[in-house]
Amino acid sequence: MTTYEQCKTPDGRVIEFLVEGDPDGFPLVHHHGTPGSAVPYPTYSTAAAERGLALIQYSRAGYGESTPRPDRTVGDVAEDIAAILDHRGDREFITLGWSGGGPHSLACAALLPDRCVAAATGAGVAPYLAEDLDFLDGMGPENHEEFGAAVEGRHALEPYLEKEAGEMTTVTAERIAEALGGLVSPVDKAYATGEFAERLLTSFRRACLHGIEGWAEDDLAFTRHWGFEPSQITVPVSVWQGAQDRMVPFSHGQWLAANIPGATVHLDDDEGHLSLWGRIGEILDELSERRTR
Repeated sequence: MTTYEQCKTPDGRVIEFLVEGDPDGFPLVHHHGTPGSAVPYPTYSTAAAERGLALIQYSRAGYGESTPRPDRTVGDVAEDIAAILDHRGDREFITLGWSGGGPHSLACAALLPDRCVAAATGAGVAPYLAEDLDFLDGMGPENHEEFGAAVEGRHALEPYLEKEAGEMTTVTAERIAEALGGLVSPVDKAYATGEFAERLLTSFRRACLHGIEGWAEDDLAFTRHWGFEPSQITVPVSVWQGAQDRMVPFSHGQWLAANIPGATVHLDDDEGHLSLWGRIGEILDELSERRTR
């Protein structure tokens, strides 16, 4: 059975998290996608353990058993990560965020520079308010509908997410790629099988354990100012993005690469949003190398 831990934030909320990989290793904080939650992932855990990393997965506010935090910004996550680290007695850490978790990884780099040794974003979202980026260009039609509702506000967003969450309760792992519709390219459909598909579906379902609050707050936070500027980041950051990505288009990775000072850039013509997970070993190697410098 999976053993979840909980910690209290200074404002009295609860955050759930679990630790895999090497429990006594150097902390690697993982930020899940949108929607998502902390769930076991044996392949990821093994990769972390092989590199001496304690894989700390947590559920963002409103997901799983983590208390909602209404009107949160992306940057607010730094306080929650600091609370988890303090609870565990950890000082420094490295961090990786995937998809909707990407901006939250960058928030740690920007707002916890004395603790965050290095950060990476995999298939990560760029700012909605960036003047030189068409946020929706290249996204699948489902994302156009979802973010269109988010811009309108909660009254439009919540019914849309309730419908989507309801449909997820009947999807099987074997059909999850089909359920994602226009958000997945052929390379992603091929990758969404076996353990990866099971983990993806489990993460979605735990995300909505008590409703769609976490999902809604993520979407609303993405359409507002993040609470920090990527240009203020001073710690090493790696940007990983695939050109076959229909959830978070290639242009987002290109924007992040151009606007994060000194970023190490991996823009892959052949990878998609999901298939990029196949590069997890390389991503962890680069993060680990920066930790030991």
